[in-house]
Amino acid sequence: MDNRPITDAAASVNWQDYLALCKPKVVSLIVFTAVVGMFLATPAMVPWDILIFGTIGIGLAASSAAAINHVVDHRIDSIMARTMKRPLPKGNVSVINAVIFAWFLGTISMGILAFLVNPLTAGLTAISLIGYGFIYSMFLKRATPQNIVIGGAAGAAPPVLGWTAVTGTLDPNSLLLFLIIFAWTPPHFWALAIYRRDDYASVDIPMLPVTHGVEFTRLHILLYTIVLCIVTLLPYLTYMSGVFYLVCTLLLNAGFLYYAIRMQKDHSDRLAMQTFSYSIIYLMILFAVLLIDHYIPLLASVL
Repeated sequence: MDNRPITDAAASVNWQDYLALCKPKVVSLIVFTAVVGMFLATPAMVPWDILIFGTIGIGLAASSAAAINHVVDHRIDSIMARTMKRPLPKGNVSVINAVIFAWFLGTISMGILAFLVNPLTAGLTAISLIGYGFIYSMFLKRATPQNIVIGGAAGAAPPVLGWTAVTGTLDPNSLLLFLIIFAWTPPHFWALAIYRRDDYASVDIPMLPVTHGVEFTRLHILLYTIVLCIVTLLPYLTYMSGVFYLVCTLLLNAGFLYYAIRMQKDHSDRLAMQTFSYSIIYLMILFAVLLIDHYIPLLASVL
């Protein structure tokens, strides 16, 4: 038996593996939309304690859900080219340790949100965690080609969680933010699914390109993109946002439509990945524009 102490290099790798379980790139986008939701909930500044503890709590819950997803998918992850280098397939983290890690993050997040933010935010976050970590990952993903549409509700919740963290209530305007991400998720993910369709087919995951074909999926990307373009106008039409948001959104939507329409004729996987990449940039800029537009009246009154 080797009783040598763990080296700094080994400890560093171990830390990186646990960080990878949290899907930091995905969680950073989730946290960003949640923080924007916080600021949109108030005409002034978000209270510092809500901003800090709300962000930490929502971020930890999202990380917990991501770790649960790693556990649930560790067998198929070892087969798929896109995921075979994740910590569990490589054996860098054991399944039991990943479960404990996910449980720890989830427990801490619920405690922070329940006692330092408000019970409503904690309850809604718990529903989202269960929705993605268990209902989507364990059942929907393997049950129906509409998995990403139905399961997208969990991923669309963060701005609502951020809003309720500030107000303690479920505001109708926050649901507009929910609808935006809900409509954005299918064209975003299906573009990736087209590129990775062989991976999903190899593990019998019924993603839309696998069950209904790539051409059918391209058409639905276009249809959902049109729905997204309509939904993103609602903040302006309901006077939640102003002209700056409208102009920027029209430009962003034109870009998304360009990719979705082009995909109907250009069937290259390269274009599918370009569409996927643009969709991420699209959502980040859209929510940044929402935030900037929200504070334009305040800046105007100061100047």
